[in-house]
Order: sequence, then structure tokens, then C-alpha cells
Amino acid sequence: MRTGREVTMPEVAHDALVSEATAYRYFPDLASLLAEAMAGQWPTPQRALASVADSSDPVERVAVATEHLLRHVLTFQGAVRAMIAATVTRPEAAALRPGLRFGLIDHALAPVADVLDPAALDQLKNDLAVVVSAEALFSLTDLCRLEPEAAIASVVHTATTLTRAALPSS
Repeated sequence: MRTGREVTMPEVAHDALVSEATAYRYFPDLASLLAEAMAGQWPTPQRALASVADSSDPVERVAVATEHLLRHVLTFQGAVRAMIAATVTRPEAAALRPGLRFGLIDHALAPVADVLDPAALDQLKNDLAVVVSAEALFSLTDLCRLEPEAAIASVVHTATTLTRAALPSS
């Protein structure tokens, strides 16, 4: 799973030293197998944002959360792409995808949860969910042909710009 290569059911079965039939007996599809295999592989939002735990600056916290997510996406790129593909072809499989981005966004914005109007906070979370994502990273690397570091920098810039724009003027 820690690879940029495509992840397939036959490959996973081979690596686990079981037959493909055995793998399918326990997991009806690749998405359910990956969901099980990836459980516990991602740190909690609190752990991911430990370096900014004492910061109340949502822009700084969103930057750290975004970079953290995207670096993990790159580490598990093959599995992440397979999960995205499964949810595109079977939208009901979306529940199998880890919702790490939402936990990171919520935790990053916690210091302003009481400052922002609830509707504005919800809108910012929705806006960030579009940007703080594997899909955004893959759009930049695959379609725009950016190197991974440049793509991460671009997504972090966009996420922090959205966050800054949503904050009340001081």
C-alpha cells in the first residue's frame, strides 16, 4: 500500500500469500479490502496537528493539516487512487473511504469555531473539503503536470487563502 503503483486485488492476494479467491471470500471488492488494510494507518487529527497544538491561528493550522494529508496521500498513493476509483464507479462505496480530511479540517478550525458564524464555518469547511483532498493533489500532478512538492505548495496556498478570506477582519 505504501507505493505509487496501482493496487489490485491479485497483487494484494499475492503479497498476503493467499489465493485471489480467498481474498474475495473475505473482501467483496478492492475498496473493502483497502478500507480494512488502511484502518489505523493514518494518525488522528490531534496527532497530525501536534506541532501546532498551541496555536490558535487557523491559517497556520490549516496549512499544517493540508500538508500532512497530502504527504500521506503521496505515501499511500496507489491505495488512495484505488479507493477514489471505487467511489467514482460505485458512489455507495464512499463510506469505505477514510474521512481523514474532515477530521483534520474540523480540528484545524477548532480555535475559530466560536468566532465564526455557524453558517460561515460550515461553508468554510465545505470549501476546504474541496481543496484539502487527494483529488486536488492528483489534479495538479496528473493534469497540470506539477511535481508533488509544487502541487502540495499550491494546495496549501489555496487552502490558507480560503481560510484567511473567511476570517472576520481584525
